[in-house]
Amino acid sequence: MKITPTKIKDVLVIEPDIFEDSRGWFFESYNQKKLAIAGINSDFVQDNYSFSKMKGTLRGLHLQNAPFSQAKLVSCTKGAVLDIAVDLRKKSSTYKKWCSIELTEENKKQLFIPRGFAHGFLTLTDNTEFIYKVDNDYDKQSDRSIRFDDPEIGIDWRNENPILSEKDRNAPFLKDSDINF
Repeated sequence: MKITPTKIKDVLVIEPDIFEDSRGWFFESYNQKKLAIAGINSDFVQDNYSFSKMKGTLRGLHLQNAPFSQAKLVSCTKGAVLDIAVDLRKKSSTYKKWCSIELTEENKKQLFIPRGFAHGFLTLTDNTEFIYKVDNDYDKQSDRSIRFDDPEIGIDWRNENPILSEKDRNAPFLKDSDINF
């Protein structure tokens, strides 16, 4: 397992060791001891699975306010996504900065996103399946969204007209939100 830092402090790319032979392949998608050595000490409590029918579906930017914020370990199990993490920790040197990575069923990469971040992804293929571990339970009262196209953040989604839910289309800009990190 190879763990590489991104340009945003505490966000890590995880590349598994893949063992292939004539039958197919095998890899560890999660190893608590190896992740702890890299500084990931999240106690994951839930796995979530998402399916998007159409290329160009954008989900995000989502988060939960403290004390119900969530660290996430995300991956794409079918198809491909452009995955985005936005640092919303006000005291961070990378506050309002974002990083992106393509996660695909072929590269099997994962992204670790710590608490204090907004997260979103754009599907790059039809019939995309996306899975993520979280380290805190869902709390409806703490659930928040930020506009995907917030100019204060300036994410390059590489898509001018994404498919959005009503919730994501009507999400507030960061300056109008009550995010408490």
